[in-house]
Amino acid sequence: MPDSEIELQERLKEAGNGLLNPPSSVDNLLDLLDCYDWGAYCREDKLERFLSNVDQAPPRSMQDALLPTMKALISSVLLRHSDEDVRFAVASCMSEITRITAPDAPYNDDQMKEIFQLTVASFKKLSHASGHCYTKAISILENVARVRVKSLVNGIDFCFTNFSCLCHFLKDIGATADSMYCSISH
Repeated sequence: MPDSEIELQERLKEAGNGLLNPPSSVDNLLDLLDCYDWGAYCREDKLERFLSNVDQAPPRSMQDALLPTMKALISSVLLRHSDEDVRFAVASCMSEITRITAPDAPYNDDQMKEIFQLTVASFKKLSHASGHCYTKAISILENVARVRVKSLVNGIDFCFTNFSCLCHFLKDIGATADSMYCSISH
């Protein structure tokens, strides 16, 4: 991980600028976003790891460093990517962006609605009670609980989305309900 705040800002800018013209290969794209290799080795130079090291309400210089990443992640190329793993990685990065910018919404209402729908879709991974996808889904859920995403999208009609989210959640928690409850109740 970067040794200093300035190095973290530079790495975030580089990662964001790299995603503004994303690679066409899914593997190369995931290599920038996420720990796609689910083996024991996972490089530290992934966008999600950088984002997880940014404090909430960062100084202006860090906010400026986040701009290329925020612009890239909201692009339809990434947000609506055809590959499920890419969308899952984007949802995870978006949950970090939302955590960082809370209580302010990082995007406009329509964009937040789309991000929230992507986040809800990621909860399907909660049915896999172990492994990388489950761990990442729990992390997304923790960020959603921490930020209270509903307060960010207050003015938007989310009845259907909230119902959809609840259905996914209730269907998928199954035997893992206790560990998830402990995770989000803290």
